Amino acid sequence: MPRWTKKAGSLTVYYSSELYTLKQLLGNAYLAEAIYERSHGRYLCELPQDLEPRSKSPRAIRDHDIRALISCDLALFVFDGADIDSSTAIEFMLAKFADIPAVILRSDLRQAGDGANPWSLMASHYPRTVNIVLDSLIAYRTIMKRRHRKLDEVLRLAGQHSSADAQRMCDEVAAACVRAFDRVRETEPVMPKHLREEVYNWLSVMPGLRGAQKPLRKEFERYLERKVERGLL
Repeated sequence: MPRWTKKAGSLTVYYSSELYTLKQLLGNAYLAEAIYERSHGRYLCELPQDLEPRSKSPRAIRDHDIRALISCDLALFVFDGADIDSSTAIEFMLAKFADIPAVILRSDLRQAGDGANPWSLMASHYPRTVNIVLDSLIAYRTIMKRRHRKLDEVLRLAGQHSSADAQRMCDEVAAACVRAFDRVRETEPVMPKHLREEVYNWLSVMPGLRGAQKPLRKEFERYLERKVERGLL
């Protein structure tokens, strides 16, 4: 079976991160693939960088991403950088409005924020959220020293040892993400049952998505039905 064939019972994960540079695009793609492999197909990430909206206008891309986020079973938010990427922060709040189980990943060694977590206090302490905070540079150097302590720079590059070390580090991060998804999916919904339909109807209206309201409401009702069927709401 091809690696990216969707298995019956796979849970979709909206992967929210910066996607503007080579290293961001590569990092997103590799971690998403590694999560699928380490979970044996349980978690299938949807990368916004791979989504193809019908129109290329900024608003169409934004609308498409919102619908993809609300439709997914879980979400992963990468909170790297001196400050949280603004699009990622907004998508995180939308996920919390929809009571989507979420994992926050920070692999940045820099300390930032104004609370217990190394990011903005206003993005902290939300229910059904598991945090993964790690120092990727230390993890990379630990793997490097363990595997080939005495190689010089030329041998490391010629033998592609640096990329192999980065791959192993990414696999370890993926394993941590899988454990976090397993934990967060077992948490009880926060949204009261009697408010589900009203909240998801409101979510179909609140962002100002383009399109007729009745089809949008039906679309969001289908998202809700899927989540209830899967025991996520």
